[in-house]
Amino acid sequence: MRHAETTEVIVASQLFGDIMRIAVPAESDPSEARVAATPETVKKFIGLGAEVAVQAGAGVKSGFLDADYAAAGASIVPDAAAAVANADIILRVRRPGLAELPGVKPGAAVIAVMDPYGHVDALNALASGGVSTFAMELMPRITRAQVMDVLSSQANLAGYRAVVDAAAEYGKAMPMMMTAAGTVPAAKVFIMGVGVAGLQAIATARRMGAIVTATDVRPATKEQVESLGAKFIAVEDEEFKQAETAGGYAKEMSAEYKAKQAALTASHIAKQDIVITTALIPGRPAPVLITAEMVHSMKPGSVIIDLAVERGGNCELSKPGETVVTVNGVKIVGHLNVAGRLPATASALYAKNLLAFVETLIDKETKALAIQWDDELVKATLLTKDGALVHPNFQLAA
Repeated sequence: MRHAETTEVIVASQLFGDIMRIAVPAESDPSEARVAATPETVKKFIGLGAEVAVQAGAGVKSGFLDADYAAAGASIVPDAAAAVANADIILRVRRPGLAELPGVKPGAAVIAVMDPYGHVDALNALASGGVSTFAMELMPRITRAQVMDVLSSQANLAGYRAVVDAAAEYGKAMPMMMTAAGTVPAAKVFIMGVGVAGLQAIATARRMGAIVTATDVRPATKEQVESLGAKFIAVEDEEFKQAETAGGYAKEMSAEYKAKQAALTASHIAKQDIVITTALIPGRPAPVLITAEMVHSMKPGSVIIDLAVERGGNCELSKPGETVVTVNGVKIVGHLNVAGRLPATASALYAKNLLAFVETLIDKETKALAIQWDDELVKATLLTKDGALVHPNFQLAA
């Protein structure tokens, strides 16, 4: 009877293969409070036929306890080595180093926000481990990938949090208040860069009762700004009309345009109470939008929130990681990882982005990892494969 049972197990293994394993190691950066999976997405992964291993404590900073993951069906393991062991897919928030994936098997898919620009050495190190790495922030902006758009899900939260942080640092009320003791004027808020973060910042500042203006080099944003009840500020010349890439990103503007725009914004900034900057160009340092001279023109008590500080900053005087730099009475706020300041919500959205992408990598019949290497999502996000750095953008940089 025992022989028959053993034969049955072997046959089943040959027919169906090993169960696909998904690993969720804890983040190694002490400042990173987000986690790559939630109990909700763990349950979905298990429904897809996978087993999920979550490193103990991985979700605590986001408010997800080990017991929550266990209740969803995950195995709780003591360390990264136990999580990664025999894993087919490894989910992270930030790019791991190869040393953080002890015992990883060749061919495993490592999916994270890889921050590849300027970090080719780190990518080559991962390639040497034989893993296939995918950068979620390189997801193409096409209809089927909207649910996987990490940049948008996290930028949306950053825009909201920027206004909350600005209100906390600003020494006055945001909305106009009419009281028996007198009228309190509404705060004037200027949003520079109207992408996802900028639009959410506009909406949030408007909900808090501020008078909001905004600027961007992309013509299409004017209507979006005005639809949210804010006033659009820009030099609207011929260059402005051509200032958007096919992918919806801002183009680098000429020196002449920058000078004209700077002159316009300089006079406007001097009258503002709060300025929030969000301008980023993929793969490039953040453009300087606020010079030291502009900062000195602002009223004492004004606040600048620089959401581009991790890429050098939109404000010339920003200091990455320094929460408040005071210059001439003006507060300049340079928080890193602003979306991560809302870890529970940021993790929930990021985990759903990952789930949507991972679903495209799994064969629905065999319930095994089956990456379609010619899929446009895979080609856009794949950085390393079979021991080599394969993404064309970063091969040139090597």
